[in-house]
Amino acid sequence: MPAGPQDGSISHRAPGDSGLRTRAPELLAPAGDAVALRAAIENGADAVYFGLERHNARFRAHNFTLDTLPATIATLHRRGVKAYVTLNTLVFTHELAELEETVRAIAHAGADAVIVQDLGLVELIRAVAPGLEIHGSTQMSITSAAGVALAEELGCSRVILARELSLAEIERIRRESTLPLEVFVHGALCVAYSGQCLTSEALGGRSANRGECAQACRMPYQIVCDGNDVDLGETQYLLSPQDLAAHDLIPQLVELGVASLKIEGRLKAPEYVASATRHYRRALDAACRQEPSPLDPGDIAEMELSFSRGFSHGFLDGTNHKILVRGDHAKKRGILLGSIASISRGGVRFTPLAPIKPGDGIVFDGDARTGRPEQGGRVYEVVPCLGANTELELRFGRGDLDLAALAPGQRIWKTDDPELMRKLRRSFEGKPTRLVALDLEVTLGEGEPIRIAARTETGRSARVESSERLARAEKTPTDESLLREQLGRLGDTIYQLRRLDARIDGRPLAPRSLLNELRRTLVAQLDAAAEPSFAVSSEPVLPRLLEPLARERNHTPADAKPELVVLCRRLEQIAPVLDAGVKTIELDLSDPKACKPGVVIVRERSSEARVYLATPRIEKPGEGNLFGFLAKQGADGLLVRNAGGMAYCRAQAVPFLADFSLNAANPLSVRMLRERGAQRVTASYDLNIAQLLDL
Repeated sequence: MPAGPQDGSISHRAPGDSGLRTRAPELLAPAGDAVALRAAIENGADAVYFGLERHNARFRAHNFTLDTLPATIATLHRRGVKAYVTLNTLVFTHELAELEETVRAIAHAGADAVIVQDLGLVELIRAVAPGLEIHGSTQMSITSAAGVALAEELGCSRVILARELSLAEIERIRRESTLPLEVFVHGALCVAYSGQCLTSEALGGRSANRGECAQACRMPYQIVCDGNDVDLGETQYLLSPQDLAAHDLIPQLVELGVASLKIEGRLKAPEYVASATRHYRRALDAACRQEPSPLDPGDIAEMELSFSRGFSHGFLDGTNHKILVRGDHAKKRGILLGSIASISRGGVRFTPLAPIKPGDGIVFDGDARTGRPEQGGRVYEVVPCLGANTELELRFGRGDLDLAALAPGQRIWKTDDPELMRKLRRSFEGKPTRLVALDLEVTLGEGEPIRIAARTETGRSARVESSERLARAEKTPTDESLLREQLGRLGDTIYQLRRLDARIDGRPLAPRSLLNELRRTLVAQLDAAAEPSFAVSSEPVLPRLLEPLARERNHTPADAKPELVVLCRRLEQIAPVLDAGVKTIELDLSDPKACKPGVVIVRERSSEARVYLATPRIEKPGEGNLFGFLAKQGADGLLVRNAGGMAYCRAQAVPFLADFSLNAANPLSVRMLRERGAQRVTASYDLNIAQLLDL
């Protein structure tokens, strides 16, 4: 598909929207399988992102296959929806050749873009298919204009910003950057920066950078202070953020000029995709028309019921950890119904805060301190309590719950509403409801064939011509009304007749059966229209890309020995390390003012030792001055951990080492860092010993 405007704006029509809107952000929805894909299409997504069986950050989703990729992309393009394929994991050395072939298949299938984390993979894609757009994943940990500039230099056409940025920070990056920016507006949040989480890998050998996150942030934790357990009460899920819900911030994001609003959720059910996409579609359309948001509390409740751990603005309002993390639960909760007032022989009495009906699913909070289990089930009956104005009694099927294990005060949550789920499924099951406008030009005349030219609002076109010539009508000739009636019978298709221009010569007679046949042929041609694809290199590109590294390796002295490098986090560690004979020290000090004394200690104790000062792992907007400060402390260079530090060192000719947080996992990413000035590259922590040896 042709690239959009360079500022990231798009022009499109929403379902049911008769007014053309320009410069509107794209609404980007997730799809973990084909059903979720339909849910995204029918509920108004402008684009859908999805993964293949490997190399995507949602490994546990059903995902799509290379065999089904062309048909999947065709399905999206017929409806005017863009297709973004995720290759957003780190790539190991032995996988590069396979990924080269995967990129070829994606380019041939006509994907609109690939979403990429690995810096080296960007170079591979550029070499294989120069016309294929690349979007820098949120896994790239881009948190500043310098990160956007690096992505642009590498060849990305869009950047998906880290989710840990505020609106003010996004505004500054937008002002200082030229690439279109994509921002998450809904879905799960992680307690760590995307691309920088090592917890799952460290605890269970399942890397978040490989799409295998074990969700360690959703586990309960204890705090031990001076050897004593701290009583946390019910607040034990210390690392589990609430879900992001920025539907009410859409006007600000539109005003900022972001290119795309992204919904998280490739592991979620199709009903979740339908609900989130539909409501954000409505909110975005209203914001673009400068109208108030149409979403009411019932709409928000629908999104909570489709999936919610509680809603917040995440980091978009700034950093407020008590808002971000409630700490009292980590699973889907939905809507708070109230708390248990009393327990009868038949059920549970409470004062409702939200509607509840038979068949709904509920859950009662557990309590790990007392050993009270979390319980849940379906409501069998809802009975008003006698003598109480507002209290209801919930009753359940025999044996469904252990009422004796419940206690007054326990919170009750409505987690499922079958009626709502049926409503959401109706939005994407059965006949298509989001139709593509079709314009027809029909030419017919006595003794001539019927000729029909069709063009859809999504840019597809087709032409058909009857094999027989039309006779003269003795009584009722074919007119525009009949053409519109017969050619507009598109009820079982994705098309809807918008305009018909007819040129009729004489008094031709076009049989209805012939018009029906031509209509069916025309639809089949539109459906089968070839997908645009991108030119790909005819020869393997990987050997050529790796050749400079091979030359360097061949010139490495055979007797070269490894060197021990030690990272110190306290000043008192420096002297013992130098006394042990270490010649390279990296200082990672929490107080920047301690860097100068640290360098002085190294210089006074050794004339041979080299010392490098570590930058923070993350650079936020406005923090670039720190690199200049560190460079003036007399060290031999910097230990760079982010794109901003690398950009500063390149511009100022400051020697630097590339740290693990730059995620070099294959020779191409190493080469990219070396070409930008890194004297040494620290391998990604995601590599095991065999992968390190491959690298």
